[in-house]
Amino acid sequence: MSATEIIFEVSEDELDGGYSASALGFGIHTEGDTLDELRRNVREAVDCYFDDSMNRPRLIRLHYVRDEVLVA
Repeated sequence: MSATEIIFEVSEDELDGGYSASALGFGIHTEGDTLDELRRNVREAVDCYFDDSMNRPRLIRLHYVRDEVLVA
């Protein structure tokens, strides 16, 4: 993981709807009802987590994870 990039694993809640995101290697978690809301919340969460004394990432990468269950 680059110091200039932070990666969020994004998953969709199939039961309740909406999306959740967790940063890999950091204690940053957020959620949103839509993808647009999730993107805004991810940016806000990163802003809140990194203060002026920390090396702030320049890029935020969203990695979408989708599970598919098949009946055998």
